[in-house]
Amino acid sequence: MRKTVYLSALVLLAFSGCKSKDSFTINGTIKGEKENYIQINKLDVDIPVFLDSVKVAKNGNFRFRIEAENPDFYQVGFSSSNFVTLLAKPGEKIDLTFNGKKLYDNFEVEGSEGTSQLKLLDKNLEITKKRLDSLVLIYNREMSQPDFETSRGPELRELYNNALKEQRKRSIGFIIENPASFASIKALYQKINDEDYVLNQTRDLQYMKIVSDTLSKYYPNSKHVKALTSDLNNGIGKMNAEMLKAMFNDLPEAELNPDLNDINGKRVSLSSLQGKYVLLTFWSVASNSCIEENNQLKDLYRKYKNKGFEIYQINIDPNEAAWKSAVRFDELPWISVREDDTMKLPIARLFNVTALPTNYLFDREGKIIGSNLHGKALQIKLGQLFN
Repeated sequence: MRKTVYLSALVLLAFSGCKSKDSFTINGTIKGEKENYIQINKLDVDIPVFLDSVKVAKNGNFRFRIEAENPDFYQVGFSSSNFVTLLAKPGEKIDLTFNGKKLYDNFEVEGSEGTSQLKLLDKNLEITKKRLDSLVLIYNREMSQPDFETSRGPELRELYNNALKEQRKRSIGFIIENPASFASIKALYQKINDEDYVLNQTRDLQYMKIVSDTLSKYYPNSKHVKALTSDLNNGIGKMNAEMLKAMFNDLPEAELNPDLNDINGKRVSLSSLQGKYVLLTFWSVASNSCIEENNQLKDLYRKYKNKGFEIYQINIDPNEAAWKSAVRFDELPWISVREDDTMKLPIARLFNVTALPTNYLFDREGKIIGSNLHGKALQIKLGQLFN
């Protein structure tokens, strides 16, 4: 009999333990003025989703029990403008005490380490904001003084920048100490104002990566973690793009001016054709599409040649004899040249040729005004230019 009772107790204990691991509870008390109902929302990344509401007892007490699989952010309050944010995780028994009808102004929490961390982050940021606001007021008040820019102005700007640096240092310190806490997500996205983040430098992606990598290991299915990882990847992509842009800005400007041999061995440069509209095309004898387009280009060339239209056609075939033979056999009337290095194709690479035929249309000043204009599109464009 005792054995049966003991086993039953173990089963009940195990069942209760599983339930607590799949949910958390909030026991709350509202002191002073209060409303009749209080509700809880779950944050779906940044969108509040209603979960439940309960009646507040006459003595100010209320209770929620919420099923949860991972740590998550919740809003508990009377309305969309009067609430507190909790960071709760399964198994927690959270005690909330509100000391007035305006919940955010004064509340206490026990049993939720994540929420305590959020309170600390908010408190530090609020102190910094008040400090910055005070400095701005002083700056605006004193900036009309005659010697402001030589004395007080630089001093106030230094104090302002130092306050920003201190806030930044606190946020980074929190992230380093708590990489596995969802509160670090909030630390990453703290703002000084509507426009400026506390962590706003490119190198701050390293802290985002620390948090993303750590939380992804433990909570791979969390929407908050997935959103953070997506932002990280976007940030890295943007950083790489800026690095490439800076790298290319430091390089000498590539001149889009091919200077190649025609079928008679004469060097002809694209720049020598300035004053005309020039269609620069890339082609191969082995491409049927190129052969077909050449037949169409003949009609356009005859129509507009005397109006200031020229075609500068670059062949990329390794077989020089086949190229010359095709030019003569098809009686191509325009300027036909060939890549000097048909193994590396430097001109085709410069113009980012990935398919044949490819073309670029230059205006009379030598500027590109169109690309990959084929068939009807090319007819219309030339008609607009010459008619």
